[in-house]
Amino acid sequence: MIKLILNKIPRGTLQRIAGWAMPVAGLWYTIGRVKNNGVECPLCGARYRRFMPYGYVEVRRNALCPRCLALERHRMLWLWLSRETDLLQATDPQKLGQQKPDLLQSGSTKKMLHIAPEVCLSRKLEKILPPENYITADLESPLARVRLDVQSIPFADGTFDVVMCNHVLEHVADDRLAMRELHRVTRAGGWGVLLSPVDETRAATFEDDTITSRRERTRLFGQYDHRRIYGRDYADRLRESGWQVSEIDYLAPLPPAERKKFALRPEILYVVRKI
Repeated sequence: MIKLILNKIPRGTLQRIAGWAMPVAGLWYTIGRVKNNGVECPLCGARYRRFMPYGYVEVRRNALCPRCLALERHRMLWLWLSRETDLLQATDPQKLGQQKPDLLQSGSTKKMLHIAPEVCLSRKLEKILPPENYITADLESPLARVRLDVQSIPFADGTFDVVMCNHVLEHVADDRLAMRELHRVTRAGGWGVLLSPVDETRAATFEDDTITSRRERTRLFGQYDHRRIYGRDYADRLRESGWQVSEIDYLAPLPPAERKKFALRPEILYVVRKI
């Protein structure tokens, strides 16, 4: 049922109905929950015996938080932001060493661009940054304040201190152009998080626009609206666009109990900086 819904209902429609439909469906996952057992979402604090399943091809069990719609990658990213940076609270500067970016301070006048805003993240960031400094943008999403194509961003050079663009670049026609545009609108010394699904078994990214069958694109690229499947060269593509790239395996050092509690799965955090 999950696969059918994700593959047949337009993304915009899903985004409009998910806010009320998922919490209702999530009531089933609270039944039988035992204190100090089950899972917990670090973004919204909701607790369930397990999270909802999710996936376009391979349906992952224990993936989607019914209350805030956070997936595994969102929960891991939020843990990294909240624990290893001063975006949300003061942290020990020694924890990240050279990987620690110059992040926003709460109440800062610095500006952030969030492409294709995930509702679980944007709700939290809206409480931290003033509206004029937190710009959500997308070509189609009803969650975005600004309509734009990431391949042609209508902002001046160096407008933003932080950019966030997660699981978007695999969708766009010219991903290298989009990477350069994100780099262009970021100020020198600014940073970003640019996550994409990466197949670590592939040395090089595979893309072929002559494949138009939805079924075949799903089989080859993992989703019907993906235009490519990135390989281990994803970080190099970012570097070619001018970014300095840090590949952070944040899951590895976490205790097993926390991985289970927050229902995390491995995904590299691609943190970029403009030098």
